[in-house]
Amino acid sequence: MSVTTSTRLLDNDVWQGRLFTGEWREGTSAADVLEPATGERLARIGMADAALIAASSKAAFEAQQAWAALPYDARAAVLRRAARLAEDAADEIAGWIVRESGSTRGKAGFETHAAIKALHEASALPSRSAGEVLPSVPGRLSLARRRPLGVVGVISPFNFPLYLAIRAVAPALALGNAVVLKPDPRTSICGGFSIARLFELAGLPAGVLHVLPGDGAAGAALTSDPHIAMIQFTGSTGAGRKVGEAAGRHLKKVSLELGGKNSLIVLDDADLELAVANTAWGAYLHQGQICMATGRVLVQRKIYDQFVQKLVAKASSLTVGNPATGDVALGPIINASQRDHIARVLADAQQAGARVETGGGYRDLFFEPTVLSGVTQSNPAFNEEIFGPVAVVVPFDTDEEAIALANDTEYGLSMAVVTADVGRALRMGERLRTGLLHINDQTVNDEVINPFGGVGASGNGTSIGGPANWEEFTQWQWLTVKGEAPLYPI
Repeated sequence: MSVTTSTRLLDNDVWQGRLFTGEWREGTSAADVLEPATGERLARIGMADAALIAASSKAAFEAQQAWAALPYDARAAVLRRAARLAEDAADEIAGWIVRESGSTRGKAGFETHAAIKALHEASALPSRSAGEVLPSVPGRLSLARRRPLGVVGVISPFNFPLYLAIRAVAPALALGNAVVLKPDPRTSICGGFSIARLFELAGLPAGVLHVLPGDGAAGAALTSDPHIAMIQFTGSTGAGRKVGEAAGRHLKKVSLELGGKNSLIVLDDADLELAVANTAWGAYLHQGQICMATGRVLVQRKIYDQFVQKLVAKASSLTVGNPATGDVALGPIINASQRDHIARVLADAQQAGARVETGGGYRDLFFEPTVLSGVTQSNPAFNEEIFGPVAVVVPFDTDEEAIALANDTEYGLSMAVVTADVGRALRMGERLRTGLLHINDQTVNDEVINPFGGVGASGNGTSIGGPANWEEFTQWQWLTVKGEAPLYPI
């Protein structure tokens, strides 16, 4: 099947004012998508209510068995075609990420590349071993095999809208599941409709994938629907607790990838220039609106003053503006509510004794890269996930103190250590409570082929990505075979 088209992937005539149920149709309501950098209306999308969620979940359930029954190479071929389509449309997709989510062009390009890689990796899943032969008694064949769950509900966020949706959608489909995707309405074009178009044009059978933007009520309907076997949720810890509670009440499998208050530990033997460069990337990438963002920078006291001075100079040099019209380091915050949350935490932090070394102000949705010092363990900035461009710098004296400070949080997503002594970092790492650990790097990392997940308030201990995908999107079935049925004694 050819994957070339004569029109753009996201031709307005196809999706404008609609949503996707295997075909493009009007939703039960509609909503505007706004560009954070300008406040202008980018598009209008269809929205789903609980009734449409129910209808799509049922349709996906009915379509799933035929999809799972296809030869493994037929499913793999659909994923490969979707990957080639994404490669052809990469610039177009990245452009939507910039305008919808406020991403810089570099971040949007990286996200698009990661999504394409996720499609390629998922295309290899159908041909992998689906189980193993178990020991048994003579004359009996005992197998453990992996089977699709059925219909997977995916609820994805605004910050990495394309990748955080497709990293679940692609492997779930590859392993024989159907999917109902509810993207964040603020980023439903790049984070939802682009995925629908890729799979539509790649030849995915109608009904196997549904893309339904919706509000919290739509998400609640997805978590309670009897046709949904699993929920994969990426978002805030508060929302994740509600999703986990609802999914558990209905005995659904649930994967939660939530927030973080991630520490970057800078030891006294670190190269200061490299440490500052890693800190700036981890704290300011995508305006700090990343679950893995460097929420605390723990710096050994011997180099603390020099470090703060260099970080202030770095933050002050970073440009802020509209990434669609200029080459900037930081774009806009997603909306006024999130901007006001950042401003509130900063105000509370200052009230509690913290000092703003640079930044702290904003214009419209453009927030200055900020360095905060004088932060104690009781300060709100030490404990709250800010989800904004704020580097919280905290001194420590000993390795023991650094470990205690890093672990002083309910979260456990990502941590990092910068040092010239890898052995020292490894010894510290053994005691850090985190799902991801990076030595001589910063906290924001994902290479697609790795298991990704947090502990504590950062998730429920599950992982998504790489070798974890087989575990995540299938369930075990035990199968035994005998030549003839035995004659039991009763």
